[in-house]
This record gives sequence, structure tokens and C-alpha cells, in this order.
Amino acid sequence: MTTETLTIGKALNLGLRKAMEDDPKVVLMGEDIGKLGGVFRITDGLQKDFGEARVVDTPLAEAGILGTAVGLAMRGYRPVCEIQFDGFVFPAYNQIVTQVAKMHARSRGKLPMPVVIRIPFGGGIGAVEHHSESPEAYFAHTAGLKVVAVSNPVDAYWGIQQAIACPDPIVFLEPKRRYWEKAEVDVDATPDPLFASRVLRGGDDVTVLAYGPMVKTALQAAEAAAEEGRSLEVVDLRTVSPLDLEPVFESVRRTGRCVVVHEAPVTSGLGAEIAARVTETCFHSLEAPVLRVGGYDTPYPPSKLEEEYLPDLDRVLDAVDRSMGF
Repeated sequence: MTTETLTIGKALNLGLRKAMEDDPKVVLMGEDIGKLGGVFRITDGLQKDFGEARVVDTPLAEAGILGTAVGLAMRGYRPVCEIQFDGFVFPAYNQIVTQVAKMHARSRGKLPMPVVIRIPFGGGIGAVEHHSESPEAYFAHTAGLKVVAVSNPVDAYWGIQQAIACPDPIVFLEPKRRYWEKAEVDVDATPDPLFASRVLRGGDDVTVLAYGPMVKTALQAAEAAAEEGRSLEVVDLRTVSPLDLEPVFESVRRTGRCVVVHEAPVTSGLGAEIAARVTETCFHSLEAPVLRVGGYDTPYPPSKLEEEYLPDLDRVLDAVDRSMGF
């Protein structure tokens, strides 16, 4: 067993390196990812070791990056595109939802699209406008795309490799404010399946669901609730499309209560889909409505106000109290 203490950022770096070593068709593309190593240094050192032909510093043109990736994928390459910040993905939205997501079906299976689109997402870093978005629902709604949201270094290391090896296009969401979180990573382990949720903490009173940056908040809420004698079961969804909800259904049938947490605004967010499916499947087990905790239905605020906007421990615990009160 080879275990290393890694941050999420370093785990992603090593995962990308391993994928490039294993497959010469893996090509990285993005703004400032080469000599600079990316804004968050996720690709640090990769251009030096693999060359400018495989780690490509692109122009400031997200639509061009994804359009080029479509052509590369059609020629047998596995492009990994970095979108520098979440709010910058929208110029490429047309390419992603009309070309990347649909080319395989449009070609009747003749043209696979093994494209990975890496997006640092979410708030909490004191950034300026367009740097703290949570666009996952746009992509989860698009048939033909898979959407992964990692929350820890283990999933970052293995998940990026699994995503690159997948024959389908994947939007790979990285919680930017958690890039520096550390954990032990066994680089020789057999990883969990990519599209599978995971119970992180067992409990009996309320099931709390989260993904990406909110997983840590959910675990903190569980710790705080335990001091008050309440037992929360925390499930990391890990992938928001396709959703792996069987472990969730099993949990909710035991606890009878469910709270879904995400940074994105509540209205039409992933929590709405999850709440509907949990209600449809576990209706006779529910002791209370499925509750949602998320961002407010406003544009993301200036950085000095973001702590008022983002779901925190108190808002999760308030939802737990309301669920227990029914």
C-alpha cells in the first residue's frame, strides 16, 4: 500500500499525470494551464514533463476550447478541458450541450466523445463576479452528459482518472474552496465506482445529502447535532448525473427524514429533483417533507456578503430542526 497525504489540488495533479502516463491520447487544454500551471496550480509541472503538444495553453476562448476538443475526440484523442472559473463556462455552453453531449447519439454511436470538462465551482474564496457560480443543474439537465462533483482528495485522485477513461463526456466539478483540504490517499487502492454515492457517516434521525463543497458542511452539522443528541446520516452523492439514489432510499427508509444541501439556488436546483425522487420512492417511510438548503434566488453577491449567501452549519441545523419538528 502506498499512501500519501494530499490536498484535493495535488490529488488532481497526480491523477492527471497518471492518466497522461497511461494513455498518450490524453491531451490537456485550457487558459494558462501550461507554464503557469493554472490559476489554482492544478496542472503545475505537466507541460514541462509532457510538452506543449499535450498540455496546451489556449487563447481566452472557451467556445474555441470546447470546439477544438470535439474535433480531437472525433480523431481518437481524449481531451481534458479546464474552464478557469465556473462563470466562464457559458461562452462554451453551446458547444457542450449541442455538440459534446449529442455527437455520440447523432452519429448513431460511431463517434464517441471522451471529453472531460474540468470546472472549479462554488464560492467561498472571496472572488469577484463570475468566479463563484454553481452551474451543475444546467449540465445535469442535458441528456448525454455525466456530471461528477468531488469533495475530497481520494475521489479527486481516482475520479479524474476514471472520468478520462470513460467513453462518455463528463463535466467534472471541483470545489475550489476545498482545493487545500487534505486526506490520506492510497494510490494503489481499488477505487470505488465513479457514478456511485457513499454514506460517510451513519445516523438514525435525519438523512443529509450533499455533494462537492457542501459535504464538509454536512459533516460539520452532523458533529454539532451529535452534541445535542441527534444522529445525522451524511451521504456524499459524488455524482449528480446520473444520480445513485439507492443508498439514499435505504437511508431515508430508516430515518424517515431527508435534508438536501447544495450551494446553488434552491429554485430548480438539484435538490428539487432529489426531493421529488425520494418522495416518490420513500413516501410511506417519510415522517416529514424532504427539505432543501441552498443559495438564495439572487445573483451571487459581492465577496464581502458571500458568507451570508452560502449555506452554513446553522442553516443545515435549522433544516434538521424543522424536519424533526414535523
